[in-house]
Order: sequence, then structure tokens, then C-alpha cells
Amino acid sequence: MLEHIPTHVIGGPLGAGKTSLIRHLLDQKPADERWAVLINEFGQIGLDAALLTTETDDISLAEIPGGCLCCVNGVPFQVGLARLLRQAKPDRLLIEPSGLGHPAELLRQLGQPPWQSVLSIQPSVLVLDAGALSRGEALPDSHQQALAQAGLLLMNKSESLDAPGRTRLAEQLPEQTLYWTTQGQLPLERLPGIGACASESARAPTLPSGSAALAQVWLDPRQPICQAQTTAEHWSIGWRWHPSQRFDLDQLSQWLARWPWRRAKLVAHGRSGWQSANALDGQALVFRSSEWRRDSRIELIFSEPQAQAELQQGMTECRIDD
Repeated sequence: MLEHIPTHVIGGPLGAGKTSLIRHLLDQKPADERWAVLINEFGQIGLDAALLTTETDDISLAEIPGGCLCCVNGVPFQVGLARLLRQAKPDRLLIEPSGLGHPAELLRQLGQPPWQSVLSIQPSVLVLDAGALSRGEALPDSHQQALAQAGLLLMNKSESLDAPGRTRLAEQLPEQTLYWTTQGQLPLERLPGIGACASESARAPTLPSGSAALAQVWLDPRQPICQAQTTAEHWSIGWRWHPSQRFDLDQLSQWLARWPWRRAKLVAHGRSGWQSANALDGQALVFRSSEWRRDSRIELIFSEPQAQAELQQGMTECRIDD
């Protein structure tokens, strides 16, 4: 395994565009490099790996669902990161903490044992919703704390801001490098630390080990696997459906429009194949083709608990009876 692996933490609030940025970076990966992506999600089901899945063999994805990566001393993180590094042997590592996590604390702890010689932490990227900030929406405290440490502030969703509007917003932020963009697009050469390279390790590092958690399996393909999670500020619920089950995506969109979710992510087997969507605060879903085939997944984040049985019944009614 290599050591001093260039490691890029891609942080940002819920819905700012972190996954879109990572997708664009993966599209630009040099052909002779192996990359790995470690993803943390607030919910228990895990969607970002499905949204980022490609047919490329030299990109490895791993998820740690449910919680916050800043709890680096937790066993799931330690074991998950070590397993990803052993299996992928990457030249470069991208880490996407949950939009509800604490990127500053994550950066601090990644510089401690056992990671300080294995990883070479590069200046982080903080993805911000420029449109939301310009409208006066507050940045969460955890990301306020990360502003000063960021190597780049990616001002995403900036299409509605003119030059004076961008100037006013920039004056409210620390004197960091800003890159104004849409759809999370960033030229690879603008990624802080892109010139850093890993080196050959003289001996294998001592990293945590442990067995992988076994995925739940369907006892009845017509019934989903459902998992919910509650914290002081949010409630999430997610489902995994057997890949044989297909959904009417128009009906699915109408069902979702009736609920007050803060975030919706899904990949589903529809009439015309596999489609994914990713939306914030009740936005209309925009579907795109997906290479994911393992199962249909949907994850919703709410500000408070909802009627779980009613949610599941509504989704069940969106299935296509073959």
C-alpha cells in the first residue's frame, strides 16, 4: 500500500453540491491513477455510492452510513477507511462528510495516529450554496468553523448572482480562494493539492481491522428493507427494494411532493431503466440515467419524525405490478 496518499476532504452543508463536485472530479481522473472515495451519509441506507457508481475499475467507493465522520475514533470509520485503503490501494483519496457533520473536527483528527503517515491531508474544499447565502440563509455553525481552514470555497449554484451580488457575498466571507460555478463543476487543476503524489511505503502500516457488516437480505422481494434514524435535529428514513421491483417515477414524484422533506435522494428501477434523482427542500425531481443495478434505494431527511407507515404505504403504491 502507498503512504502519504493525497487526501481531499470535500465538505459543505446539506444540498450544497458535494456529490455533484465529486462526480465532476471523477470524470476528470487521470487514466493512470487509482482513486478512492469514502462517503458518509446521515441516513442508514446510503445513496451517494449509488449516485456516483461508474463502470470504471480504478475508482473505488465505500460508504459509512448513519452518523458523522468527525467521530474518527469510532470503529466503523476506522475499519471502513482502513478496508478501503487496503482494497483500493489508491493514488488519491476523496472524503465526503455528511452535510450535517463537522469537517473541521474531521480534518484535525485525520492528522493523528494511525493516519498521519498514511494520508497526506490537502487543503479542503468547502462547497457552498451561493444562491442561498445571497438570500440570507445562515450557514450552519459546523461549516462556519470550517471556513477559515478551507483551501477553496466552491461557490456553487451561483448562476443567479451578477458581479455586484458576488462581490457583496465575497465580502461576507473570509479571504479565501473562491471559485464561482454551477452544478458543482471544477477544473481538476483548481483542486487544492492536485499536484501532490503518494509514495511507496517501506513497510505495511498498522491499521485497524475488522469484518464488514453483513447487508440485510430480502425475505420477500416485494417488501422493502426500511431503516430510520433520529437525532436531536433531524429524522431520516430510507428503503432498499429488491432490484426486480419497478416503480412509476411520475407517481413517485407526486408522492414525494406531498411530504415536507429537507433532502431526497433516490435511485430506482423505472419503466425505462434505472434512474437517479437528488433534490433539496421539496424541489421537483430531475431524473438522470444511473449505472447502479443492485437495488432501488430512497432516503429522505426531515426536520422532525413523520408517519413511517404512511410513508412506506405511499411508496409501495408507486410500484409497477408486472
